[in-house]
Amino acid sequence: MTYNINSARTLVVIAFFILPFGAHAQTSSSDFAIHDGDRITFYGDSITEQRQYTEDVEEYMVTRYPAWKVSFHNAGVGGDKVSGGWAGPIDLRLDRDVFSWRPSIITIMLGMNDFYYRPDQPGIFSSYTEGYRHIVESIKKSDPQARLTLIQPSPYDDVTREPLIPGGFNAVLQKYSAFVAQLARERGAQVADFNSPLTAVLKAINAESPALAQQIIPDRVHPQQGGHWIMAESLLESWNAPALVTSVVIDAGAKPNANAANTDVSDLNMVKFRGKWSVKWTQSDEALPLPFPPSEVDPVLGLVLQNSDIVSVLDQEALQVRALTSGTYTLFIDGRKIGSFTADQLANGINLATMETPMLEQARLVAFDTERLNNLESARFAIVNSSGAVEHTPTAEALAEAYLKGVDRERADASPLPRHYELVLASPLSGGN
Repeated sequence: MTYNINSARTLVVIAFFILPFGAHAQTSSSDFAIHDGDRITFYGDSITEQRQYTEDVEEYMVTRYPAWKVSFHNAGVGGDKVSGGWAGPIDLRLDRDVFSWRPSIITIMLGMNDFYYRPDQPGIFSSYTEGYRHIVESIKKSDPQARLTLIQPSPYDDVTREPLIPGGFNAVLQKYSAFVAQLARERGAQVADFNSPLTAVLKAINAESPALAQQIIPDRVHPQQGGHWIMAESLLESWNAPALVTSVVIDAGAKPNANAANTDVSDLNMVKFRGKWSVKWTQSDEALPLPFPPSEVDPVLGLVLQNSDIVSVLDQEALQVRALTSGTYTLFIDGRKIGSFTADQLANGINLATMETPMLEQARLVAFDTERLNNLESARFAIVNSSGAVEHTPTAEALAEAYLKGVDRERADASPLPRHYELVLASPLSGGN
């Protein structure tokens, strides 16, 4: 079954090939499964349709690799099962919402609707396994070169509230998850576990703050931002996404020098002003940190970050300064005070990604751009999938045009800027390091 790609979709599909980027080269891990030029389609049900873990992945890619031409398409539809749903049967959905976009990477997350919120039943499970196999075989037949990532479905929350059936609904989903992992092995696909890591975080936070733990998956099915970041981490980790944002090691001895990764350090010098020594340098980074909000803005996400390894796995913006005179130093970036640190702390290294820096502020602007893009594409996708709608309506075309302009803005805002650093000795101690 084939469908014509008309002008509205064509405008958005073009974005897969002509997105503008900065001119700087980007250091990357050779093991990372995503490559410059990839086109990623996220297929799934309402949890994918929420556009949160998918936005998180996009934010990682755009802030970490601002010079790459990687594009994103969300094909999540609420209520979908392996057989399809209100937006069409599975073969129509795949043809219209996946294959026509020519993705090089396809992720699939289905299962939450497929067990019908019932105890495990062999007939229902067989329908899931047969339907899932059909999806994978259809993708392999339509585009053998497409790289598949099968996602073990996210949990039903039986942790923060009493299970509704003996053993809980999530036990059924864990059986479905085991099948997905088995199928991935059989078909040479990658697999990402959305169930176990999120369940573990639910347990950890529930022991500390039960009321906040319930907000991670408020309706027990659809995670909110903190839960989606755990899922995004799992997907990115399955792709071997690098943790490195930047890394700088400065030797502030008699002949100051620097070693750097994913950034250039220039104009490094020691300056004495009013009897106080300071170290100054300029960094031209190739990436930005992840755009997490302050913990007071989203306390649930703050708890998730504290009770997970998201920062250590995905968000390392390291700065070490060695051979400093003993004392406390104040770090300024672009004239903004970032914090005060002892010489020992600086020698051991600090992670700037967890601090309120100009780079984090810029990353949050990129996150705002990404959210706007997803809102535009969500509106266009709804028109395409509405009963009786045609894709070349003026509204759909206008949304597609706005999407392309939004991509230009997102990528421009993601281009890192030179930043000026100064480390000032605020309170010297007697003796030296």
